[in-house]
Amino acid sequence: MMKNFKLLVLAFFAGIGGAWVFQEFMATPQVQDNVLPNQESFQRQQVNFDTETSQTNVPNSPVSFIEASEKSTPSVVFIKNFSGTDYKRYGIFDYFFGTGPNQRVSTGSGVILSQDGYIITNNHVIDRAETIEVVHQKRTYQAKLIGTDKNTDIAVLKIEAGNLPAIKQGSSRDLRIGEWVIAVGNPFNLTSTVTAGIVSAKERQINILGGDFPLESFIQTDAPINPGNSGGALVNTKGELVGINTAILSRTGSYTGYGFAVPVDIAMKIANDLIKFREVQKALPGVDVVEITPELAEEMKLNTLDGVIVTNVLRGGAAEKSGIQKNDVITKIEDFNVTGKGSFEEVLSYYYPGDRLNFTFQRKSDMKNAELTLQNLDGGTGVLKREFYSSALLGARLEAINAIEKDRLGVDYGVKIVGLTRGYLRDLGLNNGFVLTQINGDPAINPEKVGAFLEKFNGRLLLEGFASNGQPFMQSYSIR
Repeated sequence: MMKNFKLLVLAFFAGIGGAWVFQEFMATPQVQDNVLPNQESFQRQQVNFDTETSQTNVPNSPVSFIEASEKSTPSVVFIKNFSGTDYKRYGIFDYFFGTGPNQRVSTGSGVILSQDGYIITNNHVIDRAETIEVVHQKRTYQAKLIGTDKNTDIAVLKIEAGNLPAIKQGSSRDLRIGEWVIAVGNPFNLTSTVTAGIVSAKERQINILGGDFPLESFIQTDAPINPGNSGGALVNTKGELVGINTAILSRTGSYTGYGFAVPVDIAMKIANDLIKFREVQKALPGVDVVEITPELAEEMKLNTLDGVIVTNVLRGGAAEKSGIQKNDVITKIEDFNVTGKGSFEEVLSYYYPGDRLNFTFQRKSDMKNAELTLQNLDGGTGVLKREFYSSALLGARLEAINAIEKDRLGVDYGVKIVGLTRGYLRDLGLNNGFVLTQINGDPAINPEKVGAFLEKFNGRLLLEGFASNGQPFMQSYSIR
């Protein structure tokens, strides 16, 4: 035992001695030369580097979002959408024996636009709502729906309150790719949540919007956005509103990398129209356009993928009157360069019917200019007030078709079914988007007259028109 202990001690000291001999006599001296003689030079380089950093104002710490968060979170509200059957119509026995109501509650976010209670959110947040509640700083308000626009997924609410913290508006046109932004909202019912990221891209089209004229020119961001963030604020580092958070790109339903927001310059134009006119004043140039793909560029012998190609010119529209033709390539509107369909639609969304704009376009190898007077959906240049008739009995809203729809269907009049719910028209097998042109052989022109007639009619009913896909239909019914 003692012998083994002595061997261990001897081996220990032998190892220490061997390491000392290697360090003193066998280690390469150039290692010391590379470290010690250049130490002063290294320190001088470090000082120079620090000096250059301070001269170019590069921050020595990460960007702070404290100021932006403090400014924006008080302006973001929690929205509850109550839909389904009304509890008041049912008694206690109906409730306990299985025939009771089945009310659904969905949630989202909104942004306070004015001190007197106007709030902007997404259309899909309040879609099919029977009751809307807004929660702000632990107080709950009943909200009135002012108007919606499916083309941009924007809606405006109003609550009765005063001295609310309206958010400061920024500019989405001035927003740059790579700029820091924060998303403020209520994901998964977690109120007043802030996440940060950068602007990943602009003018994104992801083909998710409904409506007759979907306008997609999304801001793409990697700031985490989840269910419940919809309708919330996308703000810059100054706390200014630059977008309304709308969608995420996900296979799971939760955030997986990218979110999309409606640019504030578009959203505020829509909101102001809904507040002032109860109708979006959409300005139309009278053309349909498509993106330029490499295949189309090769086929048309174009040397760039910027711009949009005219695929259809509306009869009697602004473009036809100005001389623009099919296959022309629009490259600029006023001073805005058109890089694709997203930028083309975004630029037009800033203007009103009656505005005169200069269009630059290419026809074959020639560059041309034309001045267009933008038109409204009825082909005029004034403020548009759509004719419509809402009926609980019919379970729908009836509205006169616009000039674009008339051109598409090749008719001079028609009444369209929208906002279909439980009611008479759905029982007949009609769907959203159906256009009625003849009722018992008489023209369907005025929505109010059509609605009143259908509410009271008994007997043999013959409906003619077009399905939502544009296919003609004719159907006979026996009404009692």
